[in-house]
Parts: sequence; C-alpha cells; structure tokens
Amino acid sequence: MTNLNRPARLNRSLLAVVGLLLLAAGGFAVATHFGALTLVRPDAALVPAVGDPPTSALYATAVAAVVIGLLTLRWLLAQLARKPKTHTWHFEQDPDRGRTELAASTAIEPFLDEVSAYPGVHAAHATLAGTRATAALALVVSVEQHGDLAAIRHELDTTGLPRLRHALDLDTLPVTVEFRFSTKAGSRAW
Repeated sequence: MTNLNRPARLNRSLLAVVGLLLLAAGGFAVATHFGALTLVRPDAALVPAVGDPPTSALYATAVAAVVIGLLTLRWLLAQLARKPKTHTWHFEQDPDRGRTELAASTAIEPFLDEVSAYPGVHAAHATLAGTRATAALALVVSVEQHGDLAAIRHELDTTGLPRLRHALDLDTLPVTVEFRFSTKAGSRAW
C-alpha cells in the first residue's frame, strides 16, 4: 500500500499556483510597459497623488525583501530534500507454496527502538530504501545536547547495524547517518 503524502502534494500544488500567479503578474507588467496591453498607461503613477517615501522606508523595504527572498530560497532548497523510495520486500523460495512480504518500515522498527534507547539519543528516524538486492538505509538521529556522538556512532557500528544486517539477512547495507541536536532539554537527576 502506498503512502499518500498529502502535505507534500499540497505544498507542491500551492507552490505551482503561486508561481503561475507571479508569472502572470510579471507578464502583465512587461506587456503593459511595452504597450502591448493598454489597460493601464505605462507612465501612470502606481499610487496617484502620493509623494516619494522617505529614504529610510526604501532601505527597510529592501532589507525586508532580501530577508524574505533568503527565507524563500531556503524553503525552496528544503523541497529538494526527499526521502528515498521504500519498497515492500518479497521473500520467495517457492512461489507455488506462498510468499512472504515485509514492508521496509516494519523491518526497521525494532532497530529504531534500539537506537532510540542509546544514551544521549532523543529520537531516531530511518528509511530503508530500495529492493532487497539494492537496499540502503538513511538514518537521522536526534541527539540530546549532552549526547556523545562518538559513543553513539560506535554503538551503531558495533551493535545496531550488524544486528539489523543479520535480521534482514544482508551481507552489506549502505548507510547514511545524519546527527541532529535536539532542542528539547532532557531530564536530569540531581
């Protein structure tokens, strides 16, 4: 069963609508400037009977435009980061006698529970992508502020990942690990 990612679909749809509106507005402005459209005179004031704004207002507008532009650029770049596509794994020795299917998300749940229990780890999320022959794991570990990255990485390399490879019956499993520091303060005993 495929997962419908409705927020991402809505996000892309709204982005397309805003882009089309901006293209239409820009086309209208260019066509009016060059006289192709005569709805508005090209030399008409944008807001009639109003004087020039103070210079400080122009600078504030320019700064606001740059900040909004940079935030928009960051948002657009975030749209490019996508999770790898997951598959349902099929384990068939003899198709006449039946087959076993395993969702990739189900296969890594025990692994994620184990990683989340490591000292200093706030949460762990992962995507097991590809087919069984081309499997790859993308792991994101949220670490508490006092977490030891070297110890967590050592635990992953010596315990967690070998156990996952053994459970999935894989000789190799390419892994990308991303560590993020959690902003939530962990409870400490004094």
